Amino acid sequence: MSNHLLRAGLRAAVVPQRMISSSAVYSKNIVLDQKLRDEIHPKIGNREIVGFGINGMATYVDRCEFPCPAIRFKEDTPDVIKLRELEKGDWKKLKLEDKKALYRASFCQTFSEINAPTGDWKSLVSTVIFGLAATGWIMFFVRKFVYPPPAKSLTIEWQEASLQRMLDQGQGIVSGVSSKWDYDKLEWKK
Repeated sequence: MSNHLLRAGLRAAVVPQRMISSSAVYSKNIVLDQKLRDEIHPKIGNREIVGFGINGMATYVDRCEFPCPAIRFKEDTPDVIKLRELEKGDWKKLKLEDKKALYRASFCQTFSEINAPTGDWKSLVSTVIFGLAATGWIMFFVRKFVYPPPAKSLTIEWQEASLQRMLDQGQGIVSGVSSKWDYDKLEWKK
């Protein structure tokens, strides 16, 4: 419904005249019938609809990809309305503070503020490290208390005793383990 509202309002607008301004460029205000105004303005308050926006809805979003939101950031206050009247005249007469106030009334952030790093990577890295630590503790708990103890045939002592038993019995005397053992010197053949 709000999409229809903005389209109807934009159809009523006249082709814009080009000038340097922080306000949206148009020669007439967008005129809404009372039904559409009653539907939209409780959601956006006293903010001015200045364009189509990203998807035709009366929302404010700071995006570098789409730098022209559908509505102004702040509601119209008496100070802002007075500045908007001064804005229509010569910009050289405006003070820098007035220009900044006009910009901040229309937009929340500058491009450099939008593109500034947010530090979200820190929370992501800390979450990953916490997850790895939790996984390590769970693995330790499972190995210590859930799994049965390892078989004694996996110990080094058992494997050495098994090898000695194979040598004593002469297993694999032609091409196996015993073929590599020198029984006279009691050491491995070189």
